[in-house]
Amino acid sequence: MSALKIHNTLTKQKETFVPINKGEVSLYVCGMTVYDFCHIGHARVMVVFDVVSRYLKYLGYNVKYVRNITDIDDKIIARSVEAKEDFTQLTKRFTDEMHQDEASLNVLPPDLEPLATDSIDNIISMIEKLIANNNAYVGPNNDVYYSVESFENYGQLSGRKLDDMNAGERVDVDNNKRNPFDFVLWKSAKPEEPSWTSPWGQGRPGWHIECSAMATCCLGNHFDIHGGGMDLQFPHHENEIAQSEAATGERYVNTWMHNGFVRIDDEKMSKSLGNFFTVRDVLKKYRGEEIRFFVLSSHYRSPLNYSDEQLNESRSALERLYTALRDVKPIQNNLQSDYIRRFEEAMNDDFNSAKAISVMFECANELNKLKSLNPEQASLIAGDLLKMAGPLGLLNQSPEEFLQSSAGADSVISNDEIDVQINQRLQAKEDKNWALADQIRDALKEQGIILEDKGAETTWRRVNVATLATQPQ
Repeated sequence: MSALKIHNTLTKQKETFVPINKGEVSLYVCGMTVYDFCHIGHARVMVVFDVVSRYLKYLGYNVKYVRNITDIDDKIIARSVEAKEDFTQLTKRFTDEMHQDEASLNVLPPDLEPLATDSIDNIISMIEKLIANNNAYVGPNNDVYYSVESFENYGQLSGRKLDDMNAGERVDVDNNKRNPFDFVLWKSAKPEEPSWTSPWGQGRPGWHIECSAMATCCLGNHFDIHGGGMDLQFPHHENEIAQSEAATGERYVNTWMHNGFVRIDDEKMSKSLGNFFTVRDVLKKYRGEEIRFFVLSSHYRSPLNYSDEQLNESRSALERLYTALRDVKPIQNNLQSDYIRRFEEAMNDDFNSAKAISVMFECANELNKLKSLNPEQASLIAGDLLKMAGPLGLLNQSPEEFLQSSAGADSVISNDEIDVQINQRLQAKEDKNWALADQIRDALKEQGIILEDKGAETTWRRVNVATLATQPQ
């Protein structure tokens, strides 16, 4: 099997993955700031790095996956004031909502999920080291700032140079800073805001230092993989590297991974544009597995264009995979098949889930052909299909459960009503009233019910009506 290669944002190239400790992988991902419901961009981060963790385990690694929760920042404070709700209650409520969304998307919980507010002592300790090393200073306003000029390699992740940024970017003047690009490590308390005691007075941490403290506390000063959305590359992850390496004197992370943006109908997702969708909104029309499949149908570094058409195609694709598995008893094959080999080659090429899924469809096509010709071989092929689905977190339901479950709000007809109409159609066929039989079949199809005749037996499954429009006639 080919070695796993990962595109490293730091080096701008694919590199053969070699863990720091043999057989073990340390993985940190920037999690959510919990002041609102998760949106589709959050869903992509959740699913992408869930698959990274699952596939590393599939390869036999012992994975320690850490994803933090930011439960104190400016947005949280503003929302708690607006809602007239204590910030701890607000963040607890939206953390619970986030976990519910994760469960709907079949995202496994990380091994550790540290809170920023539980890490204050570690944050203060790291800031003290930075001040002692002359990498940070206390400003006239009693805020503590990181001095970007003190870190020689600042800009290495994003490719930005301080001289170029100073010359080419407009930055708000802040007389408390020595350099306009210096960033805050500790904010002095404002009236009525949450605060903690520190050597610099009452205050709270800046956003960037929170992740450095939580990551190094959970995984050590030097770990394997750090992930997050592409929007975090600068300044958040750039600042993480600077403050972490200055505080510890060690390399912070070996491999940096960033997933691409989500676009809505080819436009950037934005609340101001009115094209902002929460996971909850989308779950009203589509199942969690359909959203998950949609996310994985594109390479994680590529832009992902959200539209109903794309989600409908994902629904249709899952229906084809589940239909292939129907009426087959899967058997796990101890020998590596060509399908498994090519699936692993795709995933070992920077977690190329889109290519891996195309191998799954080839497998499903052969499975459909072998069902009646060679049931024993079909069972082995079905086992391969489920083995490939495992690290992607797909095909967890029984085919019958998925195909007969309600696909959104399109189908309102009950199971009993369907059975009545099927019996009426069978009677019409017995009476050789083919026109009536076809009429019943077509009427059910308009309601999202697909009938399938196998000899004298008729089975049925539900689909979304919009899905039918994307299928060839």
